[in-house]
Amino acid sequence: MPEPSITHPWIKTALTHGPVKLQALPYTPDCGAQTFFLGRTRAETHPDHGPLIRLDYEVYEPMAKQLLRTLAQTLAAEFQLAAVRLVHAVGPVPLGGASVAIEIAAPHRGAAFDACRAGIDRVKEQLPVWKNEVWKNGQTFAPGW
Repeated sequence: MPEPSITHPWIKTALTHGPVKLQALPYTPDCGAQTFFLGRTRAETHPDHGPLIRLDYEVYEPMAKQLLRTLAQTLAAEFQLAAVRLVHAVGPVPLGGASVAIEIAAPHRGAAFDACRAGIDRVKEQLPVWKNEVWKNGQTFAPGW
């Protein structure tokens, strides 16, 4: 595989069981910026069900895998990126655990920040994912984020 660059971007997408983790992007000599976003399960309290215990994610995997790949390729082309990593959790994610990771390498910080924000916005809008919120005294089901 050639060294990652804006003309040959390195792209990694995945669905992973349980919380996602950051991974180092490959070194890209034409890039001066890397941005990272982790979407974590935050502590909340439901008025009827009490404190949140965890989130359980269900994903239509064939469609989600293809969509993540397409989103990453589109981000790379649109923002002139050398590396993109998009990963979403499937299954249980406890408090503090990460449900989504977005990692970007770009020549300049503006493009890296813009691509990272666009990435999370598009994942939230487009990915076929549903979350079951598991509270101390019950559950609620929400489409997407």
